[in-house]
Amino acid sequence: NGGIRASGTPGYDASVAYVAGLLGDAGYDVTVQPFEYRAFLRLGPSTLEQTAPVPTVYAEGVDYDVMSDSEPGDVTAPVSAVDLDFGLGNASTSGCEPADFAGFTPGHIALLQRGACNFSVKAENAEAAGAVGAIIFNQGNTEEREGLLNGTLTEFYTGGLPVMETTYDLGVEWASTPGLVMHITADVSRGVVTTYNVLAESTDGASDNVVMAGAHLDSVDEGPGIQDNGSGVAALLETALQMRLVKPRNRVRFAFWGAEEAGLRGSDHYINESGAETGDIALYLNFDMIASPNFAYFVYDGDGSAFGLPGPDGSAAIEDVFETFYTDRGLPFEPTQISFRSDYAAFFDVGIPFGGLFTGAEALKTDAQAALYGGVAGEQFDPCYHLACDTYDNVSLEALDVNSDAVASAVLQFAMSTEAVNGRRGRGNFGTRPDVPPGPPSFVPPGKPSS
Repeated sequence: NGGIRASGTPGYDASVAYVAGLLGDAGYDVTVQPFEYRAFLRLGPSTLEQTAPVPTVYAEGVDYDVMSDSEPGDVTAPVSAVDLDFGLGNASTSGCEPADFAGFTPGHIALLQRGACNFSVKAENAEAAGAVGAIIFNQGNTEEREGLLNGTLTEFYTGGLPVMETTYDLGVEWASTPGLVMHITADVSRGVVTTYNVLAESTDGASDNVVMAGAHLDSVDEGPGIQDNGSGVAALLETALQMRLVKPRNRVRFAFWGAEEAGLRGSDHYINESGAETGDIALYLNFDMIASPNFAYFVYDGDGSAFGLPGPDGSAAIEDVFETFYTDRGLPFEPTQISFRSDYAAFFDVGIPFGGLFTGAEALKTDAQAALYGGVAGEQFDPCYHLACDTYDNVSLEALDVNSDAVASAVLQFAMSTEAVNGRRGRGNFGTRPDVPPGPPSFVPPGKPSS
């Protein structure tokens, strides 16, 4: 499927069918929940090349990218710089005001600099001035703002132009190149598409005390997303299949979310638009990126002790379950901030206790963390975050093994009792001890070979 499973693509639809089929065969009540959203998809390679004065082809993903939510287009035109400001400490407002385009030649490509206002404002002002395309380069006011941009025009962009993003150094070079002519193509699409959440619910357990566990099923459209979030999906799916014969005290609902990478759309739809009985949900567990190759073991800061923002009442008890899991195994762990970057956000907003695991994304591992977990200090926890190299080679099997057990342990524990979270008494003593004997063999769907 072209190496991606972004929501709205055939790869995502195939993933929906796969997950729904396995869980249906395992005896769960499965719902494939459709919803619409405005999608931005990269359909193929794009182009940015200098045709004059010196023909030069630039490398996508290294020198430039199509900015997220760009319109499609194929344009060759002279380039005109717009109100640029160079050097460390600059205060660029390039393109933020219509007056910035005084003297701009209609039919040119606008060369714009990051800073002061949204990218969409810059591009919309460029179109109003008669531009046929836009190139936005990084601001360069700090060393952190010199590399390749990773920006978005957002779904509300109405400029109608193809927009490319690039580095500060290339922007400076082009601004000082007389007679510059560029050819840009953006092979993308924007529009409303239908995509899906997959919900699988146990047939046993109290329906007014539902334990939910979720992972987003989609990838970005730059790559296959095996770590982000194939890792969370794999652990959650295997947990569900292993629990197929368990008779839980509480109803268990597994959720595989669509369009997370497009702004948490699937979980937002489920909570805010689908009529879900949120009052019956006892808690939500979130598993998004749990096998980063340069991993750390992060637990969401449910009690707020590390970052000052606690989750809804009961979240501290969920944090404690995961911390106990790592402690019992002699493994290091640390809290991670509630940043609202994953599907727990919608549950938080309506007061549902939540918790979950994370092993790091684009942030850099510190020396202290490398001493605790191994790996390489100064490199990203996930060096292939949102890139085409997020393949099977981009997964720590060590972290996946540990965290798959953590997922299963927490889901089983809360399936039997949520007393620590909401006072609802359950049954049994389902602790996190590592000496619990293994469960039944891996699930094999009817008619499927086992090897």
